[in-house]
Amino acid sequence: MSEGMRLNKFISHYTKYSRREADRLIEEGRVQVNGKQVKDFSYRVGPDDKVVLNDRVIKPKSMHEMTVLVYHKPKGELVTKKDPVGRRTIYDSLPKRFAHFVPVGRLDFASEGLLLLTDSPKVADLLMRSSLERVYNLKIRGSITPGMEKAMQSGMKIRGKKGAHEKSRIEEMEFAPFFAYQIIKNGTNYSKIRVAIGEGKNRELRRFFAHFDREVLDLHRVSFGGISLNNLPKGKTRFLTQREYDDLHAFIKKAQQEEQRD
Repeated sequence: MSEGMRLNKFISHYTKYSRREADRLIEEGRVQVNGKQVKDFSYRVGPDDKVVLNDRVIKPKSMHEMTVLVYHKPKGELVTKKDPVGRRTIYDSLPKRFAHFVPVGRLDFASEGLLLLTDSPKVADLLMRSSLERVYNLKIRGSITPGMEKAMQSGMKIRGKKGAHEKSRIEEMEFAPFFAYQIIKNGTNYSKIRVAIGEGKNRELRRFFAHFDREVLDLHRVSFGGISLNNLPKGKTRFLTQREYDDLHAFIKKAQQEEQRD
């Protein structure tokens, strides 16, 4: 079976278990696919396969049955289910009933702000790959220069790993022109700026400003695809409003129609 989702990923997406825990459950023989025990982590699950874990059927939801959660992530939490060295993750803070929800992209350990989670991996993937607007408030060390503004307006390509995570293997990164930016304060010691971009690459904004020898001191995402934090306190969650759900359904329908045309 060449298509479909890897079994361990399928389990981690649709249950409370992490990928490592899914591997252990498979190894222990607690997973069946179509009535047969499967111990191959890389086995691929198709749309018609019946996956049973601990005698309970795992039932994926369609994109139109999904639930979407807004979480105001504080600094000092990782966007992952388990951390090998025991650092705090978002799932330590989220109510247990959301343990199977999938994050839409990432905010790194030192970043905060709006994080979307959903019980539909297909919706999560669609939103991550989209060019929907992401809006961030940034505080950077030093001033904002004309060269930085030009790069925000025109885009640029960089080589090197300044600002990247120490384990990152990405040597090159290309930045599309920003949708918009607003300089709130431009000072010698520090500056504040609000930016709107349509990409979700790993540590993209930190790498962008690091190219100009500017350290991002604070990064706060305030909206994603028209869904905003509003007054949601840090560490708290809310569901989408009906209007936000309507807009999301319209986006999904349009995306599916475009895929069919391609």
